[in-house]
Amino acid sequence: MSYTREELDWLEAEWAFHLHGRTAFLSREDFLQLESWAQAGVSAEAVVAAMGAFFERRAKRTRPRAFVALAHLQRDVDKAVKLRQALARAGEAQVPAEGWEQVSASLRRDPRARAAFERWQRQVQSVPAPDHPGYLEAFDAERGALQALLALGAEALGAEAEALRADLAARLREAGIEEGSLVWRRAWDHHWTQALAGALGLKV
Repeated sequence: MSYTREELDWLEAEWAFHLHGRTAFLSREDFLQLESWAQAGVSAEAVVAAMGAFFERRAKRTRPRAFVALAHLQRDVDKAVKLRQALARAGEAQVPAEGWEQVSASLRRDPRARAAFERWQRQVQSVPAPDHPGYLEAFDAERGALQALLALGAEALGAEAEALRADLAARLREAGIEEGSLVWRRAWDHHWTQALAGALGLKV
């Protein structure tokens, strides 16, 4: 397995995004690390998720290391791989739905939101293991249900959502990502989902 040009562009953009544009280009060692993960069958999505976990943990340190390399993500990549393997072993076993009570009050006030939340949770529970032939269709349906819920959430947040939108756009530009490009759209979808979900108390 190898990453496509689009996936490599996305990974490079995500790296710059987390470093606020200070390291827009990956080093030779970083590209070798990506090649190693690709050959091991690690998806680009898993590497992006690992970046998020690593930099979230790094931000909590009082004196984070100044130099960072993709190799520092190995611990988080390993966790992502183990999670995927656990899902494959579990097959189509259902997992308990998260409680409605965790959702922010601003979303709970919308009478449409409870039904949208329940539709999304049903889709979450129906997604099979990644190696199942119907996985992609089920995953797309789950993402669609989530986006419908998040649209209601953005409406409920109002000005707060607009502030989140402006902040994200500024950070993507700071990372040197061309607005309107394929990489911009992919990065936007990922980070907008995470930002909105966090503001609404949703675990995605």
